Amino acid sequence: MNFKELLSRAKNDDLQAKETILERYKSLLLKEAIIDGVLDEDLYQELCVTLLDCIHKFHI
Repeated sequence: MNFKELLSRAKNDDLQAKETILERYKSLLLKEAIIDGVLDEDLYQELCVTLLDCIHKFHI
């Protein structure tokens, strides 16, 4: 399945598609959640929520 199909499924509330996207971007989200060399778990969670919100709002 290509990314466009995966995104479309995630927009239609397919839990597995959302999990797949989160897993694909996990390393980037973790990298951005590190502040002064320490993982901020709350920030990581907010970044995950923001990604899911952006998927919902994205127009295909």
